[in-house]
Amino acid sequence: MDLNLKDKVVIVTGGAKGIGRAVVLALAKEGAVPVIVGRKQADNNRVKAEVEAIGGEALTVEAELSRPEECKKAVEETLNALGRIDGLVNNAGHNDGVGLASGNYEAFVSSLHKNLVHYYLMAHHALDALKASKGSIVNISSKSAETGQGNTSAYAASNGGRNALTREWAVELLPYSIRVNAVVVAECATPQYDAWIQTLDSPEETVKKITDRIPLEHRMTTSEEIANTTVFLLSDKSSHTTGQLIHVDGGYVHLDRALIQE
Repeated sequence: MDLNLKDKVVIVTGGAKGIGRAVVLALAKEGAVPVIVGRKQADNNRVKAEVEAIGGEALTVEAELSRPEECKKAVEETLNALGRIDGLVNNAGHNDGVGLASGNYEAFVSSLHKNLVHYYLMAHHALDALKASKGSIVNISSKSAETGQGNTSAYAASNGGRNALTREWAVELLPYSIRVNAVVVAECATPQYDAWIQTLDSPEETVKKITDRIPLEHRMTTSEEIANTTVFLLSDKSSHTTGQLIHVDGGYVHLDRALIQE
């Protein structure tokens, strides 16, 4: 299916790794121009090289998005280089384990900046350009807002905020035909997730316990599956879809627990 994304400029935060990288590559395959925003230019350049290897074009922007001024810089650099913004994928973040008992004020607020505040700031600074293009926003979110996880208060709160902002922006931006949706991730195989698994006492046993609880095919969601849904939501093939929280999770969050084989 041609998603009509050729030459569309789409900012992808956290675009150098995991889900962000998968979104960048999926966009490039559709002929879009992804803007890879990440904190390490070497990582950004590696993904840019992957895009160019498949015949695509990409822009890289080095930015630490937990610093508000760098969110503005990322948008300005995009506009200076490419002159337009047709889409924004808010994806960067980190499940940093700031819990209720284990955390404190400073860690909690810092985590909100790493995981939520830059979602608002990137959209805020890109808004005029998105109005001009009648663009689209996709927020990557997590099941932790709905299911809880334990010992991750700040990350869960951030994802609750991501979901709420998705619905709020969808309403506010109706007059401009800017659609806003979220893709909610549950158990997805990414380098960050794999690194966390390896810190546990029994990694293989833990992975089996997790996948046994995923109703559809008892396997992890892939980054590419998240990316494919994200790119569809950015495209005009989803032209009457807005304000939706779309779970790409093999039924993990919503299907009856009785379906899960012990």
